[in-house]
Amino acid sequence: MFSYVARQAIYNVEKRVFAYELLFRDGDSNCFPDMSPDEATSSMIANSHLTVGIEDITFNKPAFINFHKDTLLYRFPSTLDPMNVVIEIVETVEVNDELVQACKHIRDLGYQLALDDYDFAPRWDIFLPFVDYIKVEVEEIEKQGAAAVAKIQAFNAQGIKVIAEKVETHEQFERFKAMGVKLFQGYFLARPEMIRHRDLNTSLHSVTELVSLSNSPNFDTKEVAKVIEKDVGLAYKLMRFINNPMINKRQKIESLQHAINYMGHVEIKKFIALLALANMRGEKPSELLIQSLVRARFCSLMSIELKLPENPPTSFLLGLFSMLDALLDQQMEHLVEKLPVGEELRDALCKKNIDSTMGLQMRACFAFEEANWEEIDYIAIQFELTGERLYTLYYEAMHWAENMNSSIT
Repeated sequence: MFSYVARQAIYNVEKRVFAYELLFRDGDSNCFPDMSPDEATSSMIANSHLTVGIEDITFNKPAFINFHKDTLLYRFPSTLDPMNVVIEIVETVEVNDELVQACKHIRDLGYQLALDDYDFAPRWDIFLPFVDYIKVEVEEIEKQGAAAVAKIQAFNAQGIKVIAEKVETHEQFERFKAMGVKLFQGYFLARPEMIRHRDLNTSLHSVTELVSLSNSPNFDTKEVAKVIEKDVGLAYKLMRFINNPMINKRQKIESLQHAINYMGHVEIKKFIALLALANMRGEKPSELLIQSLVRARFCSLMSIELKLPENPPTSFLLGLFSMLDALLDQQMEHLVEKLPVGEELRDALCKKNIDSTMGLQMRACFAFEEANWEEIDYIAIQFELTGERLYTLYYEAMHWAENMNSSIT
């Protein structure tokens, strides 16, 4: 049986990724696998779900994982590394002495604990002396009003970090941060905070010149080499990029021109696009760049899988530019007007014609990020692929993105 895993970022007050919540689908049950003995559960999480380890999914950041009553009482997967995992106690558990003692035991083993979907009810008070995190939906905080603010401040005094869930706007983020919330989960970082123009400063002259050359109908690698050789930073990043084992496995590079010729037009254009995106990021969290790279690679791999030989470079741009609105604080409709791209790519970026090939590719990116398993199954059927194959491509894209990010930043 094949299972999926998705991740949702948890951000700190600086809007940098602190941890990821991992969301599982176990076959048709569409939930955390909570029905097998301890060894099988451990194996499913540590091996079947996460073939090469949780840390590869979370890039060595903590992983928050939901655990239900039976798993906590009898089947706790002790193979999980307490340095990498936070155990989430879900809100549906029945609070009794047996469960409390089990959670204390888990804490004594070195694991951190979190209360999920906390509702300020007194029944949770018994857990407070030994939990490290409390997750509260923003709607619940707003409903409780001043009482919630007092509770949050009390939790801070006890060393318990509050995670605000379903934070959808920048205004919410700022408001709950002012209340004392330390961590945040939601899609607000993937949306523009406000509409304003971000000018490219003079230090980006070489990058903008490369972008211009990349978009020229008469792409000339010699001109590209001339630009790069004048900028030691660009030259260094190019060599780091090509030295990545995912790009270059054996070839020794003798010169910039050699590097460019070895990469070929498609890869050098990717490198230029990555540089441009990295420089446009400004003060935005690096997670936005990494997520853009994941989407770029995933869309490209889907096109290859669908045997669209002319399409992978365009699909790569689709994923890469899909978060431009968040990076540049402008509406996507305004940004695509400035891009020399085709109509299908423009429509997909603006979430129009969502049933086109590119529209479905974009929907697949969103589905994995939001753990929307029904949507993943639907898209797999449209592409005549299996959900397992789509997940394999997404997992590959995640690792490619982390390697690429280290090569250009």
